[in-house]
Amino acid sequence: MNRRNFIKKLGLGLSVTGLAATGCKKSSSLSLSGTDSNREVPTDKMTYRITPSTGDKVSLLGYGCMRWPLMSDPNGKEGEEIIDQDAVNELVDYALAHGVNYFDTAPPYVRGKSEEATGKALSRHPRDSYYIATKMSNHHLARTGMKGKELYDASVEMYHNSMKKLQTDYIDYYLLHNCGGETGMPFLEQRFIDTGLLDFLLKEREAGRIRNLGFSYHGDVKVFDYLLSLHDKMKWDFVQIQLNYVDYRHASGMNFNAEYLYDELAKRDIPAVIMEPLLGGRLASLTDHLNARLKEREPEESIASWAFRFSGTFPKVLTVLSGMTYKEHLEDNIRTYAPLRPLNDEELAMLEDTAQVMIGYPSVPCTTCEYCMPCPYGINIPGIFAHYNKCINEGNVTSSNKDPNYTKARKAFLVGYDRSVPKLRQASHCIACDQCKPHCPQSIDIPRQLQRIDRYVESLKQGSEITV
Repeated sequence: MNRRNFIKKLGLGLSVTGLAATGCKKSSSLSLSGTDSNREVPTDKMTYRITPSTGDKVSLLGYGCMRWPLMSDPNGKEGEEIIDQDAVNELVDYALAHGVNYFDTAPPYVRGKSEEATGKALSRHPRDSYYIATKMSNHHLARTGMKGKELYDASVEMYHNSMKKLQTDYIDYYLLHNCGGETGMPFLEQRFIDTGLLDFLLKEREAGRIRNLGFSYHGDVKVFDYLLSLHDKMKWDFVQIQLNYVDYRHASGMNFNAEYLYDELAKRDIPAVIMEPLLGGRLASLTDHLNARLKEREPEESIASWAFRFSGTFPKVLTVLSGMTYKEHLEDNIRTYAPLRPLNDEELAMLEDTAQVMIGYPSVPCTTCEYCMPCPYGINIPGIFAHYNKCINEGNVTSSNKDPNYTKARKAFLVGYDRSVPKLRQASHCIACDQCKPHCPQSIDIPRQLQRIDRYVESLKQGSEITV
């Protein structure tokens, strides 16, 4: 598709959105350097999109509840953490006061504690002032070998437990979680088709306990196509996909290009809910060269804002989820969408060029979802990948000990590694048990990547020729 048709498809010449009003911590892992933190955060300019099936006016910025802030557990062992409920309450209050009204959680998020923490925070506000999204995350149950009626009963129990934890008697947006992963169609059939759960969910929507029904997609595109083929029966109200300016045409692993996914939804007038707009944080801060190019165009805006503007530019996008652990991220994203400035032709072309540069980097496509955790051997898998990717972006991963930048890069990598990941949780302790691999929605060969990074670390420690 040429650039002109790409812009036409996005509908940039049309009115994309209507506006409406609704009535200290560790340092951030996503850089907002170069932005003015004192800039106004509007309370009455949030961009909203309408859900066709229910007429909900949904904020374009959605709150992803996978990364709630943590604190040390005063009653636990050293190093154990729990959700900081006071911090969650403050973030939720601030979000609602600034027009954010969509909150996305799931039973396994934050080691199974997200729904409860989200419910405590939201229940302090009128029920009609926010929309709750949660999921039937029965892939965890199916992995244990559950099938048929046993899996059906456990899944229905999960559904009812979600309502209890969220302190509600209905769910605004309910999803079949993580469709397409594991073995693709056989796993989907085991979870939802053979159990009869699809019929159960349709009845729950008919009864009003589910207001909008959809699914979240990762992995085998045959599953995505199959579920869309059921649209005449299921009448999907929305679908959650991974969309950002890299994955739009350059998806890696088992992920499929979002250009195809979005187009298929748009053909059927099904709103898209967007996850991973920052690709696990990698689009929040790029290399110095790429950062400088974006800063030249928008000096006051964060690097992350470009990714959020990209996802929000698509007119069939209902909301864009962001796991905002820190208030500064929440503030920055509110500024980006209050109101949204859709990207123009030239800006879209620049981001496509940025994506083409980025796919040449040897980064690990980790989105820090933590589905691989906890590791039975205590390894901090997301932390290791995050440090490695950060060093790539900053130019501190070197290919040879003869590089002019070698000494600086070596020090930055090793010192930063020890600071961000305790030694007992580093990649050297991986025994390749493979327990993490089936859980990764990005289909990363986690043990292989950990071993590759450990070889690189050992090369730096020894000062020897680089081994990867």
